[in-house]
Amino acid sequence: MECKTLFQPISIGPMTVKNRFVMPPMANNLANTDGSLSEKSRAYYAARAKGGFGLITIEATVVDPAAKGGLRKSCLFEDSVIPSFAAVAEACHECGTKISVQLQHAGPEGNARAAGAPLKSASAIPAACGRDIPLEMTTEEIYSLIERYGDAALRAKKAGIDAVEVHCAHGYLISSFLSPRTNKRVDEFGGSFENRLRIVRLIVENIRKKADGMAVLCRINCQDEMPGGLTVQDSAAVAAYLEAIGVDGLHVSRAVHIKDEYMWAPTCIHGGFNADYVTEIKRAVKIPVMIVGRFTDPYYPELLIREGRADLIVYGRQSIADPELVNKIREGRMEEVTPCIACLQGCVANMYQGKPITCLANPLIGRESELIPAEKPKKVAVIGGGVGGLMAARICALRGHQVNLYEASDKLGGNMRLAAYPPGKGDITGMVRSFIVQCEKAGVQIHYHTKITEERLKDIPADAMILATGAKPLLPSIPGIQDSGAVTAGDVLEGKAACGRRVLIIGGGMVGCETADFLGELLHETVIVELKDSIGSDMIAEHRKFVLRGLEEHHTRCITGAKVTRFYQDGVDYTWQDGKSESLRGFDTVILALGYQGYDPLSQAAKAVCREVYVIGDAVHARRALEATREAFEAAIRI
Repeated sequence: MECKTLFQPISIGPMTVKNRFVMPPMANNLANTDGSLSEKSRAYYAARAKGGFGLITIEATVVDPAAKGGLRKSCLFEDSVIPSFAAVAEACHECGTKISVQLQHAGPEGNARAAGAPLKSASAIPAACGRDIPLEMTTEEIYSLIERYGDAALRAKKAGIDAVEVHCAHGYLISSFLSPRTNKRVDEFGGSFENRLRIVRLIVENIRKKADGMAVLCRINCQDEMPGGLTVQDSAAVAAYLEAIGVDGLHVSRAVHIKDEYMWAPTCIHGGFNADYVTEIKRAVKIPVMIVGRFTDPYYPELLIREGRADLIVYGRQSIADPELVNKIREGRMEEVTPCIACLQGCVANMYQGKPITCLANPLIGRESELIPAEKPKKVAVIGGGVGGLMAARICALRGHQVNLYEASDKLGGNMRLAAYPPGKGDITGMVRSFIVQCEKAGVQIHYHTKITEERLKDIPADAMILATGAKPLLPSIPGIQDSGAVTAGDVLEGKAACGRRVLIIGGGMVGCETADFLGELLHETVIVELKDSIGSDMIAEHRKFVLRGLEEHHTRCITGAKVTRFYQDGVDYTWQDGKSESLRGFDTVILALGYQGYDPLSQAAKAVCREVYVIGDAVHARRALEATREAFEAAIRI
């Protein structure tokens, strides 16, 4: 399928964008502590500009010093930061990419401790349970803040930035004014539709007065996903109002943070899930509309533009996973595209912790400048073809080393390949395949069916070795387990072990829950037994919501706080925390999902025959694939 429409230019107010690919603002914690953009920031944005994106928007940038909710938030409330923003703009302009900056005040979603000032909002309504109650902004404070938006826009203009985007979504400050759910004011900024939108109108007017000639965009929710909040009908009216006051384009997102599974959708939600809502908004306006919605490829986006349902496509986390996305699409290299798998492990988790973001699929994030040719090309052996081994092999090859990768089985991907089997996780297969293709294109020699033993290590010609031998299923010493005929979750997922109708799953972490969801979808009757007080406690919160929903739909019974004491061929004995014992019997299949333990049979022998040896990922100890690819990258750049 040709995707020519995505590569047509488009005008947004005074700005012409060369194609329809947009990188949106995403918090990354790469900025300097003074609010200026760092050299890492410049390299991060430049990589996406070189990758072909038509429009890049710098992360949410603070307009008010009392609202700086993180140590490494970018800021535009002082002139001193202008040169750093100019450096990013210049780097993007060199590639023909237009650059925007999002202007933001976090409002009730801020961090009072980090900012050193109380939170502010339209009304004194907290963002969620456990969060600070914000102070209702006085009318005088609102008018003062309006001036700050205009001042920030002027600084952006002085930096050579092409557009500003006013953040009006996700429950942040301006969003709290727009929604009747959070705006209970009775002054000129509350009550009627026009009053609730007055703050946006005055901000846009102030920006036009102080920074005329820039494109002005607004980011809005298609709906808030909360009772009493903005619906898609409300948002269509908001969009029409914004067009009427002179806004040049709209960036349409979805939900407030309480429903953040629709802000940064997890793996099980597929691309384009906002399309019907955005279509309703597009019908209401003539100005360009950008759609966000977990897009990882060009096919449905191409149709959305052809059909007039959107004008530009926002690739958020996908631009993190693969900065070369646009070039690869234009050149027909789709098999090389690394899809974002929406794991949320390195981006959202690090964002909340105030750490620089990273990515399971692309550990080069924020470290783009570290990928340089090796001083001396070497022969490198990578043992183990999981995602850690594949990443290490590719990075070594890109740096100029001669790389051989050895895999014991006939398939690459390791345990990560099995993670693609549960419902809604098929994108993981695409990521693994892209890793394989990228290794092949980089010149890595892949050896299948090659199990490396201590004896065979001596015959491998290598100046450096990377051991990525992964992990094995954990089999605890519980009476009866060896004779029970129990099978592992991995064997069930891969089709190596068949299950009867009634299935007992021992272990209610992510693997156990996803296996139950997988089997429940196939109409098996499942029961989970978990030692902890809750199931899925090791899962990302947004993903966990959907898995638990699936278990409920499949009528999976979950027994928590239970310690298994004996295995049988048809079940187990277990004890409660108070010492009371019970039995679960009569099952056709018992599945073990008790976690994994690191598997490193080679490191000592490798060190005896090779001077430079690195052990990475689960071979060190069983963890997430995020750590495996990060350690792979770090090992590869040291060789």
